[in-house]
Amino acid sequence: MRSYTIRTNLTRCDAEGFALPLGVEASTLPCPAQGYTLEYTPSEDDLSEDAYSFHVVVSHELVRAVLHAAFSLLPDEVFPVIEVGSRDAYRSIDVFATPEMVNKRDFLEIWAAYEPFLLEDATIGAGASGDDPPIEVFLDAWKGVAIHVPVSQRDRIETMLIGLGLREVPETWPIDIERSVLSNSRVRDVLQIVDEHSPDLDELLLQMRESWGLSLDVDRDENIDEGGRALGYTLWHSIIVVEPADGSEHHGAYISIWSTAISLGQVEELIADTLAGMPEWSFQSIYSTDRVAFDERPEELSDLPPRRATVAVHQVGLDVWGDGGEPPPPDSFGTVRPPTNEDE
Repeated sequence: MRSYTIRTNLTRCDAEGFALPLGVEASTLPCPAQGYTLEYTPSEDDLSEDAYSFHVVVSHELVRAVLHAAFSLLPDEVFPVIEVGSRDAYRSIDVFATPEMVNKRDFLEIWAAYEPFLLEDATIGAGASGDDPPIEVFLDAWKGVAIHVPVSQRDRIETMLIGLGLREVPETWPIDIERSVLSNSRVRDVLQIVDEHSPDLDELLLQMRESWGLSLDVDRDENIDEGGRALGYTLWHSIIVVEPADGSEHHGAYISIWSTAISLGQVEELIADTLAGMPEWSFQSIYSTDRVAFDERPEELSDLPPRRATVAVHQVGLDVWGDGGEPPPPDSFGTVRPPTNEDE
């Protein structure tokens, strides 16, 4: 794992004394009421209990205490989750989850390693949930803490929050806060990027995904947008991390694959087929896979027709990082010939 550093040249902004995460640069935002709001959610079936959702908003210096108190209520086995702004052309948020439980201690060890970043970056949210009892704790991108519990746990959560000096409030942020955010604030990077060896958000996301065993939480057999509209064949860009098949150390590569497919499952098959034609490299992980709007395709694909009705690999790029140290970000690729595809 390459270590990261939070930028030291940023001035923390505040909303009339309410400290914001470093990832938010704001001029004039209204001060929220610190405390929590409470929302009742009836059960959707007879097998589960009605629930309450707490949303806690506190100044930055108090977020960690609230979060750790909430984490202490989680059961011994949890399901981690990450949400981050998406580069996908048809989805605004990427959700990474796992159907497999993780030991709570292991979850918290990984959380501790990335907590300084998670508390400051305004594009990412993360948390965990458990089944017994069914409790969810989530730190959102603006560093509010959401706690979802069955009604039988309400008193327990309120006692915890009162112990932290917090009370229920009618609202935290004003109801029209989105308008103020759009006009008076912007998101900024919080990671210190000194050289090509400094990890960026994508690399930290990959590290957390691998540590918790997370994968993109989408239907791998469909290709739909956020509104549920079927998209059919779309352009995809995938970046794959590979290592030498002979086991040699201190170098590896990123493989960039541009393809047309009708689902993420098909894209993953194309990735496997591509790597089968490059036996000198062994698959390590998927760095990213995003759908790309046709008008945003690279210049090398300028001759690609706008309407395509076959699964195909259009371009494969290789970016090798060498023996002298750790891998650079995958920002440039040398083109190699894609494998033969009968559908192209």
